[in-house]
Amino acid sequence: MELGAGSTMMGPAHSLSGAAAWLGVGAAVSATDHAMPWPVLVVGALITAGAALAPDLDHKSATISRSFGPVSRWLCEVVDTLSHAVYKATRGSGDPRRNGGHRTLTHTWLWAVLVGAGASLAAITGGRWAVLGILFVHLVLAVEGLLWRAARMSSDVLVWLLGATSAWILAGVLDQPGNGSDWLFTAPGQEYLWLGLPIVLGALVHDIGDALTVSGCPILWPIPVGRKRWYPIGPPKAMRFRAGSWVELKVLMPVFMVLGGLGGAAALNIF
Repeated sequence: MELGAGSTMMGPAHSLSGAAAWLGVGAAVSATDHAMPWPVLVVGALITAGAALAPDLDHKSATISRSFGPVSRWLCEVVDTLSHAVYKATRGSGDPRRNGGHRTLTHTWLWAVLVGAGASLAAITGGRWAVLGILFVHLVLAVEGLLWRAARMSSDVLVWLLGATSAWILAGVLDQPGNGSDWLFTAPGQEYLWLGLPIVLGALVHDIGDALTVSGCPILWPIPVGRKRWYPIGPPKAMRFRAGSWVELKVLMPVFMVLGGLGGAAALNIF
């Protein structure tokens, strides 16, 4: 689970909300000409569940920092340093001074769009191995988020093997005609262009979730709000909660599960 003095939603809640959001999108488009084939629905939900952990790459205590051993721990330090530098260079007169980069650059709409666009570009230019890499990273994160108890009791190697084999199998399923490698973008050479969409959605859902906690989230950066360029968006203080509180564990997580189930069933035209 992620730490953060009650200000950051826990990993399982982030992943559940991400998966539920993609299943909801699947339900919304089920009656259109772009309805999701079931492999796109499943793979997209897993990618979004994983991507919903990724903004906390700026936090050394986050789930993602432990997910890939020394590589992810080092990357967290780099992203934290970069985020802090960007904050200092761009903060407005009303933004407070701070020592670290947590909940700054990686918790903005611009970061979400850039990361998603980068993944889409890699998918259509890098071929099968790029697609497998994108799937592997996000499936490992999905396991860490959705199955966090089992993941913590298992060795990292077993989680990585599960992510790698799942990525290989799911990529093979998507490659079959009609199974969705060309979903939404159908021109030749645009296979897997859609992979960036669940990544963008996952990051934005993470940011919205953090905005509901006590500290808010600077989703709008670099758009200024008053004298603040890093304005912490959120509902009224009375409506916010602390991470790990009964609201998150007893209300939000069950709601995400129910909404995800309903969205998936609607997307598959079960009702």
